[in-house]
Amino acid sequence: MVATERLLTVDQAAELLGTTVRFPRRLIEERRIEYVKVGRHARIPERAIVAYIEANPVAPSIRQLRSVA
Repeated sequence: MVATERLLTVDQAAELLGTTVRFPRRLIEERRIEYVKVGRHARIPERAIVAYIEANPVAPSIRQLRSVA
């Protein structure tokens, strides 16, 4: 990790993901996302949020594509 990298609070991560704080907390608890412990607090590297978003795309189904056309 680069020293100048931005570390997000759970609230900031939730805002970036467009979710409640419960979701990034669950990602941390289940160790599905990288995080850093700072005392009692967890901080999430901004690049980990970007990587999570890029790794979890959902393509439209064929049924949905037919109804649009």
